[in-house]
Amino acid sequence: MGFMAIYPILFGFLGRYFVPWLADRNGFSVNLYADLIISILTLIVPISFGALVAFSILEDRDDNILASVQVTPLSINQFLSFRFIMVFVLTYISTVFVIWFSNIGEIPIKNILSIAFLASFEAPMYGLLINSLSNNKIEGFAVMKGLGTLVIFPIIALFFVDKKELFFSLAPGFWYVKAISSIIRGEGSLYFTYNQYYFIGLVYLLFLNIISYKLFDKKVKV
Repeated sequence: MGFMAIYPILFGFLGRYFVPWLADRNGFSVNLYADLIISILTLIVPISFGALVAFSILEDRDDNILASVQVTPLSINQFLSFRFIMVFVLTYISTVFVIWFSNIGEIPIKNILSIAFLASFEAPMYGLLINSLSNNKIEGFAVMKGLGTLVIFPIIALFFVDKKELFFSLAPGFWYVKAISSIIRGEGSLYFTYNQYYFIGLVYLLFLNIISYKLFDKKVKV
């Protein structure tokens, strides 16, 4: 919880103070790369929170806590739901803070709130997926590193504004990163509109969460 409290503050300060200082030192314009910078800062938040909740559950599995819960009136679904709700809420608050406090790209507050909501669905998905693909914390760490590489694809997609960007659309972060870019670059500059990126992304991330939960359900036999 301490890490969760400090992490978004750190990235918010990086965006607000370190990036402009670095730009002044190296002579590049922050505005020119605004969508790239804010997207990188935003992408890291849900992945980090997802990894934290994943290892919390993996630790419970290693200690046979989930097996113990099965003999109590409390179901595993109820036992774990609080963690996923908590990580969703904390991811949302942290993402809002990082985008707002970084103050890069002049994103309206209503869009910050909606983008943070979309991005927050990625955290529980990662938590479930890491647990679905691993049996212990060592395997979980390897899976986490592998899934972490998915952050590269939305970043690469920012360099495309035509149908080629769809090659990277399977990455969960693609849709909210492109939504951010459409706001900063302006409507009509990308392949889809902001609303199209947002609502397709919302459906896609909900679908990924359902699939991840079913895989997790099968893994731990909840």
